[in-house]
Amino acid sequence: MLLQGLKVVELATWIAAPGCAMIMAEWGAEVIKVESAAGDATRGFFPDTPLVTGSPIFAMENRGKRGIVLDTASAAGREALVRLLADADVFITNVRPGALARARLDYDSLKDALPRLIYASVSGYGLDGEGAHIPGFDLTAFWNRSGAAFATNPPGGEPLPCRPAFGDHVTAMATLGGVLAAVHERGRTGRGRLVEASLVRIGVYALGWDMSVRLRYGEAVTAQARDDRPSALGGYFRTADDRWFYIVVRGPGCFPAILRAIGRPELAAEARFAPPIADLAVVRELRAVVDGAWGRMTLAEAARRLTAQDVAWAPLMTLDEVVDDPLARAAGCFTSTPDGHGGAFAAPATPIRFPGLEPPPPAPAPRLGEHTRRILAEAGYGEAAIEAMLAAGAAVQGAGD
Repeated sequence: MLLQGLKVVELATWIAAPGCAMIMAEWGAEVIKVESAAGDATRGFFPDTPLVTGSPIFAMENRGKRGIVLDTASAAGREALVRLLADADVFITNVRPGALARARLDYDSLKDALPRLIYASVSGYGLDGEGAHIPGFDLTAFWNRSGAAFATNPPGGEPLPCRPAFGDHVTAMATLGGVLAAVHERGRTGRGRLVEASLVRIGVYALGWDMSVRLRYGEAVTAQARDDRPSALGGYFRTADDRWFYIVVRGPGCFPAILRAIGRPELAAEARFAPPIADLAVVRELRAVVDGAWGRMTLAEAARRLTAQDVAWAPLMTLDEVVDDPLARAAGCFTSTPDGHGGAFAAPATPIRFPGLEPPPPAPAPRLGEHTRRILAEAGYGEAAIEAMLAAGAAVQGAGD
């Protein structure tokens, strides 16, 4: 695989940083997940039961990794982590900067001893300023603090939060891009570097269209109530069988195409309907006509008409429908993840595939401390030293190895 020979050590919990490391594992990197004795918080979501094994949440972010438990607050545990980093290419962490500095595991404490190490920091608000020590999740830093929630939610009513881990997965992909850029640079210079990813910065970037307009013109473009939107032909529409679908108006050519799709091509000849329509009353008049036309069709009929006119559209799909959607299947959206007990279950695939390169099947996510002894032995610890660490609680061996 593409990243074969790359060694990654992860000291992280929840989603964004572990998600980045998981993608690297699926692309062939060796990834070692370092946890405390309490384990990653996501282990608590859908834990194993006698009937169902393999947490879909923990497995999603951690499949393909090996696991070790270290108490990095202890001298022996910290030393073990540094020994793991000595021959690692990448260190990924989302531990808050203050805690890392106290344990002397921050970038400044490691860079001289480990000059080739690429150190990836994932945080809510970056490493500078008062936000460096504030806890950040995608629901707070990515969605709300970046302006994405304000721009997305129509005015009036309680704002909707983003779905769990939505911003985290965007951040995971952005972090991966930064890490791989640093890997490429190190191939030229022989030196590693600090890679900084923050949820708020990535949220602002994800909102780049609206934020660019705000920065350039001082206008804050946000979601509007449906009746106040300036496009009569684009947006959501409801069909006779109570289904919603969405149309994107790409340009002037879409105007006659959509009118043909609803069976009203003659409206294109009316000057007052010529785009762009400046009068909101005329927009509402035309929207009522379009609403009525779509409202007399089933989704299947609307789909045939829109596709025949090469209009960009998509149905509002339920998760049940997405699982069986032939387009999602053809795009490779799903994979099979081992549950660690001899079975397997379906899971979302990583976001990129490489045609012509058949990846190996995913490996299971590690049980807590599953590979502790083996990883310490690979780092050069003898059997007596390993047993001493286990006895002192500096390391914990879990079930399975």
